[in-house]
Amino acid sequence: MKKQLLVIVNPKSGTGNQEDLPHLIDEVIDESRFSVDVRMVQAEGDAYRFGREAVEKGYYGLVAVGGDGTVNGAAAAVVDSEVALAVVPCGSGNGLARHLNIPMNARKALEVINHDRVDAFDYCTVNERPFMCTCGMGFDAQVAYDFSQAGKRGFITYLQKTFSVYATYQCDDYVIHLDGKHIDEKAFVIALCNAAQYGNNSFIAPHASMQDGMIDMTVISPFKFYDAPFVGLSLFFKNIDKNRHVAIYRAKEIIIERKHHGPMHIDGDPVEMPNRLVIRCHQRGIRMFSPGLGENNVPQ
Repeated sequence: MKKQLLVIVNPKSGTGNQEDLPHLIDEVIDESRFSVDVRMVQAEGDAYRFGREAVEKGYYGLVAVGGDGTVNGAAAAVVDSEVALAVVPCGSGNGLARHLNIPMNARKALEVINHDRVDAFDYCTVNERPFMCTCGMGFDAQVAYDFSQAGKRGFITYLQKTFSVYATYQCDDYVIHLDGKHIDEKAFVIALCNAAQYGNNSFIAPHASMQDGMIDMTVISPFKFYDAPFVGLSLFFKNIDKNRHVAIYRAKEIIIERKHHGPMHIDGDPVEMPNRLVIRCHQRGIRMFSPGLGENNVPQ
């Protein structure tokens, strides 16, 4: 009997047009082993709704074709279930796919499904809302909000918003509990990381693993304007943990209290969240199609 796949396609992901992807899916997916149903994302919440359909109807796999927002919605629907998630990255950042060494080319990413290798990975939650890569508050959350309001997508637009927010940004104070240990921080950025990068190969937690049951919390302290290029470049050189303005902590549960509610990003999407945040890691709680290279390109 063929294994059933439910494919959700976000035609507006990234900077390209994904309208032709259903034809590529028909061409690439091995029809002798898989049967495929396709749903097109038309409105906010569709990725989650279609993902729940996959769980309720007992599909073998859910294929998310889109960016990190689409992937987050699909993943949130299938965590703690038997449905395996496949990612075909078509967004502007593609943090999860890059972390797991899933090809950026749509055809090659679809071929991963044909190999039918499924592994278990961690996911995390912030106040019970699932995320696969990162959530965060501070400067990067404000950038994510401004980026979401921009008329254009893409890496260049993201950089432009980064510079404009930096010009006026004020750091906040935080009370943090890591597995019961208490620390106080004044922070420019606090990033809670299940995976190593934001996307676009910018590594906010270079040693984060999605199979260790831990959250990597990267805290960037306030710095002078002339240090900004070094902090920024360290993301792309994969050595931000060596920067003197950065501390990385690891815990299974992290509670953060701030003075007021405000913006956060969850897998890159800006959201309004309360002043008290509870972040937990759910070890091996999601099944995913994997290219078999493992994290950091290590063969499994």
